[in-house]
Parts: sequence; structure tokens; C-alpha cells
Amino acid sequence: MISSVPLAERVRPKSLDEYIGQKHIIGKGKPLYNSIKNGALPSMIFWGPPGVGKTTLARIISNELNRPFFTLSATESGVKQVREVIDKAKRSQFMGQQNAVLFIDEIHRFNKSQQDSLLSAVEQGIITLIGATTENPSFEVNSALLSRSEVYVLKSLEKQDLTEVVERAIREDSVLKTKKIIPKELDALMVLSGGDARRILNTLEIIVNTKGDAKQITITNDLVEKSIQQNRLMYDKSGDQHYDVISAFIKSLRGSDPNASVYYLARMIEGGEDPMFIARRMVILASEDIGNANPTALVMATNGMQACQMIGYPECSIVLSQVAVYLATSPKSNSTYMALKKAQKVARDTGNLSVPLHIRNAPTKLMKELDYGVGYQYAHDYGGFVKQEFMPEEISGTVFYEPLNNPRENETRKRMHAYWKEKYGY
Repeated sequence: MISSVPLAERVRPKSLDEYIGQKHIIGKGKPLYNSIKNGALPSMIFWGPPGVGKTTLARIISNELNRPFFTLSATESGVKQVREVIDKAKRSQFMGQQNAVLFIDEIHRFNKSQQDSLLSAVEQGIITLIGATTENPSFEVNSALLSRSEVYVLKSLEKQDLTEVVERAIREDSVLKTKKIIPKELDALMVLSGGDARRILNTLEIIVNTKGDAKQITITNDLVEKSIQQNRLMYDKSGDQHYDVISAFIKSLRGSDPNASVYYLARMIEGGEDPMFIARRMVILASEDIGNANPTALVMATNGMQACQMIGYPECSIVLSQVAVYLATSPKSNSTYMALKKAQKVARDTGNLSVPLHIRNAPTKLMKELDYGVGYQYAHDYGGFVKQEFMPEEISGTVFYEPLNNPRENETRKRMHAYWKEKYGY
């Protein structure tokens, strides 16, 4: 028996008691739990990876509070659809109902004007907004809307949570109950899930379907691996290997393999991946893995991201390919990334060390009387460089940035050698 409704949808929790995971925000006594129980629900943004229960939690909240529930997908809706929902919410208030919950999936894909169209309704209490995003809302949700919303961070589900998800599906789903399913080994399922409940349920369903009419199925690591290998194309098209493919793409770029890079890029394009997601990851890589070995890489990646934003699919796939090949064939250096990591560790370990007096700011009379800024030497008065101490005394001479062996950073090393040989050993 095969259902046309996916397993993840069939067993979607309908109440807080059935909801699995996110105890840090929805456990008894936690802020969101208290808000729901008190009926004082703010507009909010759920930020977290796919399959951790953002949509489910929004629906449960609406059910718990008995409020009208509207849902929009940012990939399929515009200002017109938003206004239509707001009008419906107004009408429901006239009929004596509480203000409606509007759930917007992938709210980070709404542009500024689309997000602005929500502001008045949120401020007036016509709707309670719940937005879901996999991207950092600080960058993807405009500040006006963000200031009117609480942000809740949802985490990838832990092994215990995922085990409960699987066991509940086996125990309660009407289709799975027609077979005797024994969850003997779940390690392989856990690895494939990546903390994603929807993914682990989709994988479980694929495994059950590959066994056909078998009345008893024992879930083992070997069965999981064989079943997924046999159904690899189906599995990929469902979008469940999102993180595996982007990981392979980034590692191929870092490994200077343009052919593998373009292959994984094509996989994502064919799967309908958000071009801005791909572009952003390449901007990060341009700085983290290429850095000052080729500073133009960051310019190239940033321009590519802007081009994708302007033109969209399908034409921006050409831009993505150009940037990917450029980054893959560029010299690599993570020296600035490692410098930051080392400096962060020292900052954590040593605390708030005193900034040397001569490089402190002195905007007030008192600060000047305390010798703030006294002895500072303005580099341009000395031809662009003059030796002076910038580090706190306790960590003077500590080296964070170590140029790597590539043409550009070798030039940097020579210049730093002339400036700082005695202090830093360049």
C-alpha cells in the first residue's frame, strides 16, 4: 500500500503534546510556551535549518489559540497575495474572531516592498506574523519588520528526537501499520537525516517502498544504505540532499576542481536551488578559502551575487558557472580566516586587555589629561609607516596572520618583513 500523501505530512504533529524537539523554546516554562499558554502571541521569526518543525509549530500555535490561519509561500506569492490575506484577516475580526496568524514560509525570499506590505497589519494587530527562514534574519528580513518580531532559533533535531520521530511514525501511521516494521538499527538513518525530521521520514518511506509487499521489514544500517543507493535519483530529486550537494560543491571549489564544481552546481540548478543561496556560499568561500591569494575573487563573487539578484533564473545560472570556475581555478589561501580564528581564541582567553594609551581616542578634556593619544605617530607623517606598538602589552609580538606561499602573499610577506621582522619574525 503506497499513499500519495508523503509520510512526513501524514504524521505531522497537530498539538504541542505531539511536537518533538525544540525544548529550549517550546518546553514547559520556556518563553514561547508561556506566550502560547497565555494567549499573548507576538509576531515572530522562526530561524533554523529545513525539517526542524518551523511550519508544524506555526500550525500548532494557531490551533492552540483557535485563531484563523493563513499561509503563504514567499516563492509563489507577492504583494497582491499578502494584501488579499490581510483583507480576509480584517473580515474575520469583524466576525468576532481573534486576529489571524499569517505564516510565511521562506520569508527571506520576500523583497523589501513585499516585507513592507506586512508592516501596517502587524502594527495594528490585524495579523500575527510567523515567518520561517533558513537564512540569518538579520540579513534577510528588513529591520522594521524584524524590530516588531521575536526571533526564535530552531535547532537540528538530536538523535533522541529523531528516534522518537521514527518510532512514532511506525506506531501511528496508517500505512506503516499495515506492515511489521522493526527499527533494529537507526545509525545510518540518523546520518542521512542531518537532524532533519522530514528527511528521515522520507528516507524511511523510500526504504519501506523498496521492500514492496513484504509484511515484515527490519530496519538495519545495511538495508538503509542499499535502499538509498538503489533509489538515489528519486532521493536527490526530493531535495533531501540539499546539504550534501552544497558541501560537495564547496569542497570541490576549495579543492581547485572546476569540473566537479560545475557538476555539483548543475545538480543544484536542476533541482531548483535558490541561486542566491549558491551565490552567498561562493562569496563566503572567496574570502575564507581564497582570501589575499587573489583578492579579486571576493569582488568577482560579490558581483556574481548581485547579478543573480538582478536577473534571476535561468540566465543567472551562466553567471554562477562563470564565478564557480573562476573560484575553483584561483590560488587558495585561508590565512586571513585562520588569523581571525587565532585572534578570537586569544581574545577569549585573555579577556579585555588594556588598549595602549597612545592609540586610544581622546575626544574629551579628561581623556587628554589622562594622556590618551599621547605619543601616537601618524604613519603618513613618516612616509606611510613608522614602528610603534599597537598590541596590548600582555600579547605583544603574538602572530595571528601568517602569509601563505603564493605570489600575492609572498609580496605581502616581503613588505611585512621590512616593517616587522624584529617583532613578528616575518
